[in-house]
Amino acid sequence: MLDLSSISKRAEQLRILTLDVTVRGEAAGHAAFDDECRRNVYSASKSFTSIAVGMAQDEGLLSVDERVRDAFSEVEGAGRVPESLTVRHLLTMSMGQESPLLMGSDRPKIRESDWAKEVFSHPFVYEPGTRFLYTNAGPYLAGLLVQKRAGVDLVDFLMPRLFEPLGIPRPTWETDPMKRTFGAGGLMLTGRELHLFGRLMLQEGSWQGRQLVSTAYVKEALSCHILTGRGSEGYGYLFWLGENGSMRADGKYGQLSVIFPALQAVVTVTAESRHPQEILDAIDRELVPQFS
Repeated sequence: MLDLSSISKRAEQLRILTLDVTVRGEAAGHAAFDDECRRNVYSASKSFTSIAVGMAQDEGLLSVDERVRDAFSEVEGAGRVPESLTVRHLLTMSMGQESPLLMGSDRPKIRESDWAKEVFSHPFVYEPGTRFLYTNAGPYLAGLLVQKRAGVDLVDFLMPRLFEPLGIPRPTWETDPMKRTFGAGGLMLTGRELHLFGRLMLQEGSWQGRQLVSTAYVKEALSCHILTGRGSEGYGYLFWLGENGSMRADGKYGQLSVIFPALQAVVTVTAESRHPQEILDAIDRELVPQFS
């Protein structure tokens, strides 16, 4: 077991609620500083949507290379979408729009019930794939496409493919005004449930001898497709790429599942932090040196 004493002493300061660590397939540490209940994992939900896209692609329901304007041809305004915009651009935050859309403070103000139509009403000013812009529009549309092709919402789609195999009871997930799952945020999980997802990513989609999502897709999702503009930080398919060769599902206020493939480790945190970078720094400084 790892020595968690240093980071535990700072848990209140860092506003950490739960901490789970797995190294080389073995539980290496767990600490809870508050009730272990389900909480909103915010934008860590996006990484689950990414895997839903991978599963749908594995089943031939969609392709990351298909054109968005064709995939949503029935939605008013889809004709204004650039022909070069593909599902891949939805996953890499490189749609080409100028401002973030469907963000937390924006959603209560949206009068249009069809949020796909709302997204398409905003101009595309850059060539898709050339500029990183963190937005909820891309992951929302990607999740919407899975639901459209599968004929069920994201929770129903992922129950037999992801949640049940991982031993996660049916979760709740935010929906849009048309009762469609909001794939960009609002998934409710415990820290341990989020940690199971991180372990699955470390194992390249394999769980107890079963391949839940193709290894090829997981590797692609966890690879750098665009730089974020903050130093050498990169972005995959709704996963962030960070220090020490890490990849992570990352939600507001410090909902983190950080994967270290080279070190065969996963660290998952739930928190109420206004400064989540301090948590990432603490992981790098106080936990990573112990992995070897």
